[in-house]
Amino acid sequence: MIRHLVLFKLNEGVERDDPRVVEGVAAFRALDGKVPEIRSWELGWNVSDRPDAYDFALNSSFDDPEALRRYVQHPEHQAGAALWRAFATWVVADYAF
Repeated sequence: MIRHLVLFKLNEGVERDDPRVVEGVAAFRALDGKVPEIRSWELGWNVSDRPDAYDFALNSSFDDPEALRRYVQHPEHQAGAALWRAFATWVVADYAF
């Protein structure tokens, strides 16, 4: 199994209620069920007020690296990521477990 973790940081001046953010979150929430490679799917807003914390997290799993690759290339994922590029940056970690 492969764990796929993504931590998002909203750009300076962008708030959670920004319509672009709301659309981006909805797009990622909708991926579960649209992309058959997804085995587990969790996402949500950070509840910590620490200054070094990221704003939003996605925690998912896939059977193997090839399934993760298909997910990353899936048109629905690509469309969601394109939305997020307009208002956030992110870091990714993928590991076997």
